[in-house]
Amino acid sequence: METDGRMAVFLDSLDPGFEPFLEELYTRARAEGVPVVRRETAAFLRTLVTLKQPASILEIGTAVGFSAMLMASAAPAACRVVTMEDYEKHAALAGENFERFGFKDRIRLVFGDAEERLDDLEGTFDFLFLDAAKAQYIRFLPGLKARMHPGSVLVADNVLQEGDILESRFAVERRNRTIHARMREFLYAVRHDPELETAILPLGDGLTFSVKK
Repeated sequence: METDGRMAVFLDSLDPGFEPFLEELYTRARAEGVPVVRRETAAFLRTLVTLKQPASILEIGTAVGFSAMLMASAAPAACRVVTMEDYEKHAALAGENFERFGFKDRIRLVFGDAEERLDDLEGTFDFLFLDAAKAQYIRFLPGLKARMHPGSVLVADNVLQEGDILESRFAVERRNRTIHARMREFLYAVRHDPELETAILPLGDGLTFSVKK
């Protein structure tokens, strides 16, 4: 769901930008059509991590590593960061970027399907960020909850599907109907889960912000 055009221009005028290495990576990724979080989402994510000061972060959906490095740069130096990616090309690029920009020892990259690989992880995480295949959010949720302790924060990105989430399934393009149905299921699940306190925010393309009780 897009911010009103004039408001978006005004808010963009206040954007101080990222650190040079993140700005370079962000600009290149957008130019090449690689999925990265929107600027307003990145600002919110960094603010949350700065507030939370997590000792551990788990990300599902690495892409080229932008958001993992964004969060790591806002977290304490000793923070344990794990990011998962199931697309081999993106995982390789992310690994190169972590090494190039000095995050190789701070971020652990796990390749493979998140639902399967979550069981390989040890312990719980203070902060979790979900930005992977949208149709799989509901499938990942049980595994993510198992990696949360009371007070853990889970943020999921792109949950409003450019406004399509409001539409009847018959008004959505046929190829997007499965994603539409599963995202609605995910939104209902996190809002009605007795173990989670959740807000849905119309920021960027929509975020869920959940805290485990």
